Amino acid sequence: MPTGRVTVPRPYVLGSLATIALTLIATVVGLFVPSFYRDAPVLLPQVYGQDLLTLVVAVPALAVSLYFVTRGSLRAYVVWLGVTGYLLYTYASYAFMTAFNELYLVYVALLWLTLFTFVGGMVRLDASVVKRAVGELPVRSYVAFQLLLVVLIGVLWLSEILPATFAGTTPPSITEAGLPVNVIYSLDLGIVLPAFALSAYWLWKRRAWGYALTGVLLAKIVTLGGAVLAMAVFMIRDGQTVPLPQLVIFGLLTLVSLVLMARFILSIDTEHSPAATRPFTEPSSEPGMR
Repeated sequence: MPTGRVTVPRPYVLGSLATIALTLIATVVGLFVPSFYRDAPVLLPQVYGQDLLTLVVAVPALAVSLYFVTRGSLRAYVVWLGVTGYLLYTYASYAFMTAFNELYLVYVALLWLTLFTFVGGMVRLDASVVKRAVGELPVRSYVAFQLLLVVLIGVLWLSEILPATFAGTTPPSITEAGLPVNVIYSLDLGIVLPAFALSAYWLWKRRAWGYALTGVLLAKIVTLGGAVLAMAVFMIRDGQTVPLPQLVIFGLLTLVSLVLMARFILSIDTEHSPAATRPFTEPSSEPGMR
């Protein structure tokens, strides 16, 4: 197999193509069909902001990265996984939290497609090759940034959850939206923040999967951060109050994550690394998970 190249089995390519097609349908309908969403008014600006970022950034990024992945680019493979992870997060929240509408089955299909593609793509990635391809990249800033994300987002959500827990009430963000629970709390505290913490720990220890997860998670957080900023714009237009410090913090985090992601991706040496993905039929017990 040529050096520096990756290969992606056809099922994952087809899964990404189907994801692009269904995401285009979901976002265009959500943005341009009047009164399509049936959610509480307080949630609508957030949904519109998410749809806009997904349409104008995530879909093109997925399409471009998929194109270069099929041409064997390791850099594109990392971005492809990160954007797929963002779409998995997005449509998990739509499938579990958005009020039922005519696209419910589309959201469920996107949840399955992105989960299938993301897990399959991660399993096939040889993390030790990513580490060698990145080379002597300093890791301190990446470790610090991931831990900072864990602390800031953790404090943000726990500052809403803990007072309500001790008072025996429900956080205002849940009651105002008319939800039984905020799925974003569950996704962030149960999956995203532990992933960043584990990635930071492995990267600090110079373990291979620390490098692989860092690249993927940075690509995800760039798109997610952009979505949060787009939500804030729609909320302000709707007359809702968005605290300026919160807006500044998320803006800076998104900018820093973009810079770090670009630095990480460009540091990947695609000319002097062996193949970075395992053959499709290779057993999962092969080396590369260290």
